[in-house]
Amino acid sequence: MPIAETKIVSARFDDPEAKNIDAYEKSGGYRAARKAVRMDPAEIAEQVKASNLRGRGGAGFPTGIKWGFVPKDADTVYLVVNADESEPGTFKDRHILYWDPHLLIEGMICASRALRVRNAYIYMRGEMMREYKVVQAALDQAYAKGYLGKRIFGSDMDLDITIYRGAGAYICGEETALLSSLEGGRGWPRLKPPFPAVKGLFGKPTVVNNVETIANCGFIVEHGGKAFAEFGTERSGGTRLLSVCGHVEKPGVYEVTMQTTGREVIEEVCGGMRGGRKVKGVIPGGVSMPVLLPDELDVPFEFDALQRDERIREVEVHPGQKFDLGGGRTLRTMAGSGGVVVMDETTDMTKALWRILHFFHDESCGQCTPCREGTGWLVAVAKRIAFGDGRPGDVELLADIANGIAGNTICALGDAAAWPTLAFLTKYRDEFVAKIPRAARAVTGAAAALETSP
Repeated sequence: MPIAETKIVSARFDDPEAKNIDAYEKSGGYRAARKAVRMDPAEIAEQVKASNLRGRGGAGFPTGIKWGFVPKDADTVYLVVNADESEPGTFKDRHILYWDPHLLIEGMICASRALRVRNAYIYMRGEMMREYKVVQAALDQAYAKGYLGKRIFGSDMDLDITIYRGAGAYICGEETALLSSLEGGRGWPRLKPPFPAVKGLFGKPTVVNNVETIANCGFIVEHGGKAFAEFGTERSGGTRLLSVCGHVEKPGVYEVTMQTTGREVIEEVCGGMRGGRKVKGVIPGGVSMPVLLPDELDVPFEFDALQRDERIREVEVHPGQKFDLGGGRTLRTMAGSGGVVVMDETTDMTKALWRILHFFHDESCGQCTPCREGTGWLVAVAKRIAFGDGRPGDVELLADIANGIAGNTICALGDAAAWPTLAFLTKYRDEFVAKIPRAARAVTGAAAALETSP
């Protein structure tokens, strides 16, 4: 079954009573936290490593390994939960924040014990006022019961959790930009190394994890890492949330098994395509991820599976002219943040790409020239094509610009604009070419004929 039979993070979704600490405890809440505060920190860390829990924010990096980068002799360690969910098509973290805030708090307690954290932060997207009020109320309840503050649960552990609200900048979802913002500075990504686990918030070792990632920690502490790992695949433990939007009958947030394929998501989980139309393309992990064609959906929407397709797709946007993604990358995709965007046969892919690029240009922090200037060029050229004003060579120009951005910026926002561009141009090239006015295409054809004439 694609829908997870055991709900690890969504069991209390749609239950308004779960936001109340008493109701949360009646359903088993805070058992893991009571256990964790009396465990050896190293034991919790080992259980998380054994669980094969991977980051649910985009990159899918193994959580236990990430925690292991923190120096053992660090006197001060910070935990920061990244709740700055801003990727178009992704809305699963806000469900956790709104429906089950105590699950996140309990996960933070468990993670803080493992990392020897005394001060933890939730960096929340500024527009999430509804979620902010819910989480702050839950924190107040936890403090009132002695579950946060000094000697929590009567143990030797102190922990304070503070919500910091962002100002609506997508770039602050990148962990180093988030830390810069949390310190009161401009939300600009930092060069790595040093990595945050060594030198992060206020110059101290810091672990930054996604909301869903931390929400899994209570289950791991209570039931063990092995039990969590058994729900998933060999290298990806547990279940995962998918936020599905677009042309499906039942869009929403679903907790699914790691073995669930893209086709199962559409046909079984979401009730098929709206109006019985055909699938034209699916973005599997937020709009920064390369799009998939209908015949590429029979693969699990899981971290390794979506990258394991070894079929080389060279970006040939013009006969004899090829581009790649930089650094020898192939045009694979990623599970990303779990934001599944489904597009049916009526979708104009040229306009879909233009809209995606408009977002990334608008959200570029402007620190890196390839991203600051290149995303603007991408938007301008994509808009020309989308609205029928394309010029000779515009399709090739789009690919050339994207190729120049990818791999040449401090953070991944440049890649986030380049990867979709190259994927759309590769998989829907004919649609882009068809949007170039016939007169412009005739000029291109004449020029090509002159070049090949004796």
